[in-house]
Amino acid sequence: MNFGILSTANIGRAAVVPAIEATDHELLAVASRDGERAEEFADEFGIPRAYGTYGELLADEDLDAVYNPLPNALHAEWTRRAADAGLHVLCEKPLAVDAEEACGLGDYCTERGVTLMEAFMYRYHPRTERAAEIAHEELGEIRSVKSTFQFPMDDPENVRLDPDLAGGSLMDVGCYAVNAARLFLGEPDRAYATTHDAGDHGVDTKLAGLLEYEGGATAEVSCGFETTDTQCYRVEAEDGWLEAREAFVPRGEGGVELEYEVEGRRAVEAFEPTDQYRLEVEHFAECIESGDAPRTDADEAVRNMAVIDALYESAEEGDVVSIE
Repeated sequence: MNFGILSTANIGRAAVVPAIEATDHELLAVASRDGERAEEFADEFGIPRAYGTYGELLADEDLDAVYNPLPNALHAEWTRRAADAGLHVLCEKPLAVDAEEACGLGDYCTERGVTLMEAFMYRYHPRTERAAEIAHEELGEIRSVKSTFQFPMDDPENVRLDPDLAGGSLMDVGCYAVNAARLFLGEPDRAYATTHDAGDHGVDTKLAGLLEYEGGATAEVSCGFETTDTQCYRVEAEDGWLEAREAFVPRGEGGVELEYEVEGRRAVEAFEPTDQYRLEVEHFAECIESGDAPRTDADEAVRNMAVIDALYESAEEGDVVSIE
């Protein structure tokens, strides 16, 4: 399968380009709004074709799929254009700026017969799969989840701080915390959140939220650009718990661990270093070939965005918000 990549974004350079190159598929083309930048990127990675506009790349008839790591506010526009060209799309998270746009985008791609997948790479890591297995098959009733993803943002010009590009810590990394809460507890009924905007950027640089469930379970989610790198989740059940550190983007070259206790039996499982981006790409390609829906498809993205929408609404109104 031949891939193209829209933009020379850092996530592509650091993670997704090497991931595609590690599979049986080929990264055939890259596009940038700056033709010289596209050429430099192509030379760096040995990519055969470089384009000075995104439209030129989408017109390349040798491509099968594209990876879309553009700023959040541009995800929907260029995913639609890729679908119009008959190209399957692996789109960075969050898939769209809100649940309504995500829903429309999913329908749009379905109508055009192309596969659309949201790039929540951590969902394809063996540790995440094992954590979900323990939570749903070994632990008793889950009563609470705590999930957080925070890191320091030092560049005031970073697109993550641009409100016109749908920036903010919840959209950038809080979406992981929300996704993990939903992975273990399912869909919440109500949300409450507070935010902080350090530097008056017009976006949240910190968010703390509480998700409530009808049965009394809760999930605490938090995110931000104001602290040192912190990313973890912890699940508390009536008969045990589980916890993962470096939960979403493991740092360094070592493996990771999953700690848990079930009915007094405590264990630590170790996982060898794994390229979760490669596993993500391979899942995407397999779904294209089989016609199956990806694990992180548009429907899943809509449900995640519905929670994000409610957290933002609650923070704005200063009150608890029901999640539709």
